[in-house]
Amino acid sequence: MSARIRVYGKEAVFTQGAWHCDDESLQAMLQALADPRAMTADQERRHALYAAGRFGGLIASEYGWEAAPHPEAEMKLEDFAPARQPERAGWLSFLRRRR
Repeated sequence: MSARIRVYGKEAVFTQGAWHCDDESLQAMLQALADPRAMTADQERRHALYAAGRFGGLIASEYGWEAAPHPEAEMKLEDFAPARQPERAGWLSFLRRRR
């Protein structure tokens, strides 16, 4: 079973760990996100939902086309900043004078 999405007005199909699309630039963007481990229908659908959400697209369902939700952020400010001092975030924070 394959999963279909629609992004920027173009349709793409994810099946057996690879994307197939008529638009080469969209296919390249989707292939950069492709999960080659997604082999079952449920895994393909979850990956297609993630990819459609990343690009603000739609996913095909038994009820028609549905808007894909935006995926959870992979990195958050809390990952880099101390909990009580978000102003200390950043890769140059080690240069700031300590009090």
